[in-house]
Amino acid sequence: MTVTLMWEAAAADDRGAELLDWARRQELSGAPERAEYLTAPGDRVLVITWWDAPYGAELPELPDPPAELVRRQVHRWRFVSVAVRP
Repeated sequence: MTVTLMWEAAAADDRGAELLDWARRQELSGAPERAEYLTAPGDRVLVITWWDAPYGAELPELPDPPAELVRRQVHRWRFVSVAVRP
C-alpha cells in the first residue's frame, strides 16, 4: 500500500523562498519512496512524500517551521493511493 503525506505551510510576507529552503533541508528519519516540493501563489509551500506502508503506520513527518517563517499553522493530510495514471 502507498501512503501519501502532505504538508502545507503559508510563509510570512516575502519569506516563501526561505520557507521552501527550510523545508528542503529537513531530514526525515526514514526514506520515502518519493518526495516532491511545490510552491503556489501566496508564498505557500507544499511537500508530498510517498511511503510503502499501511495507512496507520507511524511515519516521519516534517516538523513545524520556525514561527517567524509562517503566517499560520501548518496543515497536514494523509492519503492512500488508489490508482495511478501515466
